[in-house]
Amino acid sequence: MSGADDAPDDLPDEFGQIARLYRPLTRGAPEAFDLLDDAAAIPSRPGFDLVITKDAMVEGVHFLAGEAPDLIARKLLRVNLSDLAAKGAEPYGYFLAVAWPRDFDWPARQAFAAGLAADGEAFGLALLGGDTVSTPGPLTLSLTMLGWVPAGRMIRRAGARPGDLVMVSGTIGDGWLGLAAARGELPDPDGYLAGRYRLPSPRLDLREVLAAQASAAADVSDGLVADARHIARASGVRLRLELERLPLSDAARAWSNGAAGLAALASGGDDYEIVCTGPSPIPGLTVIGDVVAGEGVEVRAAGALVDVGAGGWRHL
Repeated sequence: MSGADDAPDDLPDEFGQIARLYRPLTRGAPEAFDLLDDAAAIPSRPGFDLVITKDAMVEGVHFLAGEAPDLIARKLLRVNLSDLAAKGAEPYGYFLAVAWPRDFDWPARQAFAAGLAADGEAFGLALLGGDTVSTPGPLTLSLTMLGWVPAGRMIRRAGARPGDLVMVSGTIGDGWLGLAAARGELPDPDGYLAGRYRLPSPRLDLREVLAAQASAAADVSDGLVADARHIARASGVRLRLELERLPLSDAARAWSNGAAGLAALASGGDDYEIVCTGPSPIPGLTVIGDVVAGEGVEVRAAGALVDVGAGGWRHL
């Protein structure tokens, strides 16, 4: 793992930071070489494919400025784990790149590493390598996550077929409402909504049932409609969604008001649930529509078409 050489004078040097912050996060994985090399060596696992996904987060864009460093670290891991969950993959390890602002001091960096350690232990992840640099801009993070699936069994966005059902896990809209709550724009007396935004729960519990029964899947990060559209595009089909069938938390149900409110919840991001298709209902998921011949996503409420625009977050 490489390091920056222009950190503030009161911080340990690059190798000291690596040794103290990151070496413990390898959890003794021999393929990481104690982060003393510039590369890791990943052994093959007979009968399995290595699944690789990557997400980046920027302060002020993907998390609020001034957020607790340990929560930032844990969210970074979890949004990548959500991608593995949608692929039906078993988490394995990760590579990390961090661009530190000069005002991100040593206690803040220690707290960030502590967040990685907590979720690394919880999800059985080893840090395998990466890079640290400094930046005059906001805190910028990039993480590459690795996981294993039985050979040829990764669940793709392609695979949905006419006649399939469209299903979703958990509840929809809480992450989007949680951002408003975290900004103080929405009442959140018990902190539930802000918690859903700050610390999502990747649906790794669904890996086995998805692998057995889903024809296509994606995690709901950009917004339910937008991520359903990704499946439609990759599969060459049309997904029809019924807003009245959305699974909602009590908080989201109280906020929503008619078709416009439901459409907003279905277009919000940061839920990190799973939207998938399959030929029959999957236990633990809610059926919200079906798959037909055609293209794109069709959204209805009370039988009428609803225009949801982009249906979610646009990265560029």
